[in-house]
Amino acid sequence: MKKIIIFSILSLALVGGLMSSCKKQLNQTPKYGLNAEAVYSDPDNYIKVLAKCYSGLSMSGNQGPAGQADIAGIDEGFSAYVRVLWNLQELPTDEAICGWNDPGIPELNKTQWNSENVWVKGMYYRIYYQITLCNEFIWQSRDEKLAERGFSDSDIATIRTYRNEARFLRALSYYHAMDLFGNVPFVDENDRVGAFQPPQIQRADLFQYIEGELLDLSPKLLTAGAAPYGRASQTAVQSLLAKLYLNAEVYTGTSRYSDCATQCEAVINGGTHQLDTDYQNLFLADNNTSPEVILPVVYDGLYAQTWGGTTFLVCASLGGSMVAADYGVNGKWGGLRAKPNLVDKFVDSTLDSRFLFYRTGQLKDITVMATFSNGYALPKYKNKTAAGLNGSNNASSAHVDIDFPMFRLADVYLMLAEAKHRLGDQGTALTYVNLVRERAYGNTTYNLGAVSLLDILDERARELQWEGTRRTDLIRFGLFTSGSYVWPFKGGDVAGIGVDDHFNLYPLPSSDIILNPNLSQNPGY
Repeated sequence: MKKIIIFSILSLALVGGLMSSCKKQLNQTPKYGLNAEAVYSDPDNYIKVLAKCYSGLSMSGNQGPAGQADIAGIDEGFSAYVRVLWNLQELPTDEAICGWNDPGIPELNKTQWNSENVWVKGMYYRIYYQITLCNEFIWQSRDEKLAERGFSDSDIATIRTYRNEARFLRALSYYHAMDLFGNVPFVDENDRVGAFQPPQIQRADLFQYIEGELLDLSPKLLTAGAAPYGRASQTAVQSLLAKLYLNAEVYTGTSRYSDCATQCEAVINGGTHQLDTDYQNLFLADNNTSPEVILPVVYDGLYAQTWGGTTFLVCASLGGSMVAADYGVNGKWGGLRAKPNLVDKFVDSTLDSRFLFYRTGQLKDITVMATFSNGYALPKYKNKTAAGLNGSNNASSAHVDIDFPMFRLADVYLMLAEAKHRLGDQGTALTYVNLVRERAYGNTTYNLGAVSLLDILDERARELQWEGTRRTDLIRFGLFTSGSYVWPFKGGDVAGIGVDDHFNLYPLPSSDIILNPNLSQNPGY
């Protein structure tokens, strides 16, 4: 199944050019190709264009790692959606550090970025490139256009499903924009590409827009059992709604924990997804077979190659005395390590299957950011199958087959536990935390007898380590900027210090502020 979705992504070399540009102030590199009407006049092309919308989460351009990137101003490998999202969600937290001196990386490690940070800009422009792709597809697949083109009722029904998937992908990117940047430019399919200065939508209003889109989409997408692998299903919608509601108090000032619980229960009661029997299986080259993954970002070592995504997560985590071949790749980039705060959350380290740290020749403490031996390595992602075989490509290029689990069931369990605990139902909270722990330990011996909110936060750190959730979690608990909880190099201090609360949001790129008078910069920048 994995190869089917990848083939559709590659076929977009034919039609990728029709997605000509984003709004001018977004500084995109325009691509011109086939006439849009010619492409959209054939109902068989819609799945190919939809594949470009999906591949926007994994690939950085139409031609692989040696081609031209979709967006300008950042290295192609750096600009991949998952890579920039991961860096912004993990490097400023208590979970990860990167020893490279690439522009912008030290500032993320130190919580000292500004509006010129290349990774901040890369995420912003990647989000809006993705939104523009989806907007164009939604516009071209609206009912009146399909009727004009004389498509059959069967083709129209199929294309409507594709359109709803594009709406979901747009909502996902707007969720990331809201979470990372707060008040952002807003465009939908009715705002046509050209010389246009988008208005700025307030964070709470964007929350309502995303919520409305997802509630409308929830019954319209395919069920999890019917959706082809790699495509969004009803449970993906419910999972994103759960994340939206779990963080609603941050986004709008009003908590929505009951709504979060409702969406989590919908995912769980649907019965399609189950916890994988082995935690490590979720991060291997054949994790497309896992029953736990709700929404993957699909990669393939032969057919979907990028230096971003999971290739980055594998190779950047290897260094020192580690042997690259043990992880199904041919190179060690020597960048990423775990911060000691994450290591210390594992009390029963030899028994918890999530304790995946590599310690030989590594110090737990980090006093020199650039030295790979400072900090335990964390080779969580491995280009090996569950049977121990290499991924499809571990030779000269070392691109990996590992899909990135954007949403998975254990996260839903822990979101439900937190929501229920905040609503006063500690029994349900304890049940779902212990279900996650039982998988981690292989039995009930280490189940908890009671659970606090901070216990749940720590369980999220252990279970979801290096999966791009940590910054959002720490902000929800009021710990991201606080001086009461610090980690190495937070605030630029080796031991860590508190930072100003304005770092709870990233800045809008200064170039957009200059070019669009409708935009106001986030406070503190």
